[in-house]
Amino acid sequence: MKEITLTFSLDEINTVLEALGGKSYVSVFALIEKIQAQAQAQLANSEASEEQKA
Repeated sequence: MKEITLTFSLDEINTVLEALGGKSYVSVFALIEKIQAQAQAQLANSEASEEQKA
């Protein structure tokens, strides 16, 4: 399967997750988990970069 990278703001991601939350859990749980894992990793990296600059 080909993968693509999309860029969203944190608010936009939360909107997507909220919309997915209205769907059947069985059909979207893996996608929600993947979004959350990637977001957490990126936010952690962003915070680490900001700390190094300070």
